[in-house]
Amino acid sequence: MEKILELKNLKTYYSTDNGIAKAVDGVSFSLGRNRTLGIVGESGCGKSVTALSLMRLVPMPPGYFAGGEIFWKGRDLLKLSEEEMRHLRGNEIAMIFQEPMSSLNPVFTCGSQIMEQILIHRDLNHAEAKKRSVELLHLVGIPNPAERFSSYPHELSGGMRQRVMIAMALSCNPELLIADEPTTALDVTVQAQILDLIGKLQSDNAMSVMLITHDFGVVAELCEEVLVMYASRVVETGSVQQLFNNPLHPYTRGLLHSIPRLGSSKERLHVIEGNVPSAVNLPEGCRFAGRCPEADAHCRQEQPELVVYEAGHEAACWKVGSHRGFL
Repeated sequence: MEKILELKNLKTYYSTDNGIAKAVDGVSFSLGRNRTLGIVGESGCGKSVTALSLMRLVPMPPGYFAGGEIFWKGRDLLKLSEEEMRHLRGNEIAMIFQEPMSSLNPVFTCGSQIMEQILIHRDLNHAEAKKRSVELLHLVGIPNPAERFSSYPHELSGGMRQRVMIAMALSCNPELLIADEPTTALDVTVQAQILDLIGKLQSDNAMSVMLITHDFGVVAELCEEVLVMYASRVVETGSVQQLFNNPLHPYTRGLLHSIPRLGSSKERLHVIEGNVPSAVNLPEGCRFAGRCPEADAHCRQEQPELVVYEAGHEAACWKVGSHRGFL
């Protein structure tokens, strides 16, 4: 499988009044062409900062890259100039941000914001760019696209604004689409429509997709591979089938057990006790040890690294290694 994207030991830190916040601390993974990767975990585990690092949109200061490499088709993005990155953003790599109302400029029409990106990256005149923008609005399922072209963000519903964001992201036929919580704050019907749309567009355009979410249901529907993050690090990675059929890390099992099930309305939902540790004050050993029912003294003293359990399936847990045979 051709690797279109590869992160190696990425470290993205922030300088704060309370100390150094290790938002992303040694994250490594790869993504193949025309593949879909889901990144899951609780809020504050480093998912969004990983995506912003890839786009080189981390505010500096207070953020900075403390180490690692991000290879896009063999080029290290961390070594590119800002001008080279501007050529990549929105062109080869596009991103759907988490909250469309704050991502879209309220004083410009939706159509003009889509057009701006097309005019920057494509050799088209104003009329051609407008035609392309209307086509994109139609493609993402917005009714009366020619009229909606002149609408301002506040005049659209949350679902329609999210579709505008998707149209903007797809305007230059990117090879990688990063979707950061694309269904947050949308009702379940609109969520399903947005997910179906992303899946269809991924299939039709043969692009790679990185989907950031906390919802394993979304992962099961759209993704082929999964990365589970906890406290700024990757704790498990594998195919969707591997993680759902044989979750190795206690955190992954806890997330899966927390999913409500049909017919279990009288049962209390399973919760993972405790909270994600602060990125400023991370524990010395396994970062999940304080919330893990299986943790012992070794877990609290030494941090486990990702170890291969079977082809394509890795986990960072001392307990997995103690009672299972690794390759």
